[in-house]
Amino acid sequence: MKVFQIAKIFSQSQEFAPISRMFLRRIAVFIFILNFSSNSFSAQNARAAERFAFERAEMGVPFRVTLYAPDEATAKTAADAAFSKVEALNAVFSDYDSDSELSRLSDSSGRGRPVPVSDDLWRVMNFAQAVAVRSGGAFDMTMGPLVNLWRNARYKKEMPKPEKLAEALARTGYQAVHLDSAVHTVELLKPRMRLDAGGIAKGYAAAEALKVLEQNGFPEALVAAGGDIAAGAPPPDSAGWRVEITALDAQGAPASRFLQVAHCNISTSGDLYQRLEFNGKRYSHIVDPKTGIGLTDHSLVTVIARDGMTADAFSKALSVLGPERGLAIIEEVEGAAAHVVRWPESGLEEKFSKRWAEFERRNNSGAKELDSGVGKALGR
Repeated sequence: MKVFQIAKIFSQSQEFAPISRMFLRRIAVFIFILNFSSNSFSAQNARAAERFAFERAEMGVPFRVTLYAPDEATAKTAADAAFSKVEALNAVFSDYDSDSELSRLSDSSGRGRPVPVSDDLWRVMNFAQAVAVRSGGAFDMTMGPLVNLWRNARYKKEMPKPEKLAEALARTGYQAVHLDSAVHTVELLKPRMRLDAGGIAKGYAAAEALKVLEQNGFPEALVAAGGDIAAGAPPPDSAGWRVEITALDAQGAPASRFLQVAHCNISTSGDLYQRLEFNGKRYSHIVDPKTGIGLTDHSLVTVIARDGMTADAFSKALSVLGPERGLAIIEEVEGAAAHVVRWPESGLEEKFSKRWAEFERRNNSGAKELDSGVGKALGR
């Protein structure tokens, strides 16, 4: 309510009729000064917010935190808290660390006993199982044996032996994971199963790091982790964060795309950097859970969603399923959108989900600075 409207109400009230008009004017002026001073202080604070960026290697990729804060010391304290959260999550999800919670859970496979898990591991595994069911197994956290096999193949620059592929396949299968939601336990039913969270944990970690920033009073922030981005509130005087969707490295492929985003997560998956080239054929580090073979359609898949797990996991599922079946699933995920560019043997193709155009319409081609590139470090 405006100040002078308040004064008028006072003057018209019988209860305050004895109060002099001069006194009412003084009250009005005093309230006006307070209101003006408050607005001026808020405006100065908004102008005082500066952009700061910090980077640290976590989970095998560069994690970059960008935020707006009044000074560098304050910004660094906030970024350190976000990095600490990612470091803690790496201790949960790492498949390289034999003492991580994920590795210890894998060690329990086939022993006939449910294992209580932390809240973070439960959330990720519970969601991963839901995506596995929804995608018909195109996304599967039990792919550890196959992931390790192809990791060695890329290192040695040779195809995995057929007998080793068969043996690794026999140790996988999301159907062999039993979750008890009442007590948050996980049981791996097959012997020598190995879980791999590489297709979901970075998206989750980026979103959790952003949550730390928001909870500490820094909502205007963006966290980038390789091919995963968590975007918070837009920067001051902007409609969103301007990000780049990297182009496929193929002759004639569409150019990079630029989006302006806020309050969402983005994940790009593909064989841009991690692949095995053997006898003129290109095998992605993303493996088809049904065949155990790295994908060969040379693709980049980008998914935008409301949370990091959805974007990360569905970008892998869509890569395996292909655009027809994959985009049909994305249309059923509330608030999600996807873009696929690939070069199978039939030739170059580019496809979009129906909601993708909504995000592209928000693009501001006049933005002065690129906030982050998606898909430039697909080390997952």
